[in-house]
Amino acid sequence: MTKIPIGVVGVGHLGSLHAKMLSETATATLVGVYDSDRAKARQVASEIGTKAFDALDELLKNVQAVNVVTTTKGHFDVAMKALEAGLHVFVEKPITETIQQAKILAEKSNSDGLKIQVGHIERFNPAVLAIEPYRLRPLFIESHRLAQFNPRGSDVAVVLDLMIHDIDLILSLVQSPVERIDANGVAVVSDSVDIANARLQFQNGCVANVTASRISQNKMRKMRMFQQDAYISLDFAQGLAEVFRLLDEGDPNAKPTMMLGKIEQGTRKRVIVYEQPEVKEVNSLKYELELFLQSIQKNTEPPVTAKDGLQALQVADEILRKIESQTMKMN
Repeated sequence: MTKIPIGVVGVGHLGSLHAKMLSETATATLVGVYDSDRAKARQVASEIGTKAFDALDELLKNVQAVNVVTTTKGHFDVAMKALEAGLHVFVEKPITETIQQAKILAEKSNSDGLKIQVGHIERFNPAVLAIEPYRLRPLFIESHRLAQFNPRGSDVAVVLDLMIHDIDLILSLVQSPVERIDANGVAVVSDSVDIANARLQFQNGCVANVTASRISQNKMRKMRMFQQDAYISLDFAQGLAEVFRLLDEGDPNAKPTMMLGKIEQGTRKRVIVYEQPEVKEVNSLKYELELFLQSIQKNTEPPVTAKDGLQALQVADEILRKIESQTMKMN
């Protein structure tokens, strides 16, 4: 297949990683990078052997797709310029700063037949990929995403910085509209919320309890899911998935790592099995970029669409509204 000429806009810590991955991707030709910090752009370009453009418009004229890794505040303007230039867009999460901006991008890309993929990278975590063969029908989900404080990213609330990873993943797993949201949060070391907890209730009965903090002493990125006859544990940091299941004795689909016991009550004899599904060795960032390029080459829907990004942003926005409401009551 023909390589896709692509450029990266924004080469801070994360953007430089995007540029490096694209320079190593067989289906991409990294045409160049652009950053408002010209010196930074030249440094990154020199390190990976590409061109640093002095003007955004010049970069856009030379590519078929653009990778937007600016601050969240810059996502909309850059993505909109790219769409108006007829380019496909990969944009880091959250898709935009506001819901209205996300809606405009989604409508523009749909009307012009252009691709937008949002960088919700946890969808491609090895732990998540490992449980793809399982039939997932979660009824209760609990997630913890805790990090030590880093000024990078503190320009937005922790809900948009960290929690939105889990919001998007939970929405993709549950596949049901959110019916009710309750939330609390506190600004501790920055001007925005640094620790937050939200309880999401879905129309199908599932409940998710989601916690995110960027003032934790210890790092944690874990999710637990409970459903009828199964408990699934995901460790995103280690890329590890563990599954505990109840199966009928002699079930041909059982590939247990360990047999934990039997349940012989009633007419059905069942066994409790522990499984550690095979984990693919994959670089999540490179993989999501490869899938974006593939969607352009094959004219298929990207794995994380603008609609997905909008839905995650809408839930995050409602969580922030709930937190603001709770804060006002306390003051």
